[in-house]
Amino acid sequence: MPRLSMYFVRASLVYLTLAATIGGLLLANKGIMISPAIWSLLPLHIEFAFVGWMIQLAMGVAFWILPRFSHGALRGDERLSWLAITLLNTGIFLLVLQSLLGSDWLAFAGRIMELLALTAFAIGNWKRIKPMGA
Repeated sequence: MPRLSMYFVRASLVYLTLAATIGGLLLANKGIMISPAIWSLLPLHIEFAFVGWMIQLAMGVAFWILPRFSHGALRGDERLSWLAITLLNTGIFLLVLQSLLGSDWLAFAGRIMELLALTAFAIGNWKRIKPMGA
């Protein structure tokens, strides 16, 4: 497994753990009212589960499994993919800050970073998508 895929997958597992922990807390709060303030964690639970875990896992596996080049660097120029993991996790961090501080511009900046991460990943790996035998 390439180093970048390893980082994507490991980060996704951290987010899975965070999402499951917060989800469990939300579920427990539903049965035994601990505090109504716990429901403010719902956006974080969703962010960690969908962007942190699922999207990041898909990107890591895609980077690993997409066809490799027969000459030169096996996976081409990896810089955009490294930028993607950095932007994606920075975007998630900004959304966590937004939920703690309540600043709307942090959410906007976080979503823009996540969009740029997906764009960078797609552009960086576009040439690896090719017909069989090509």
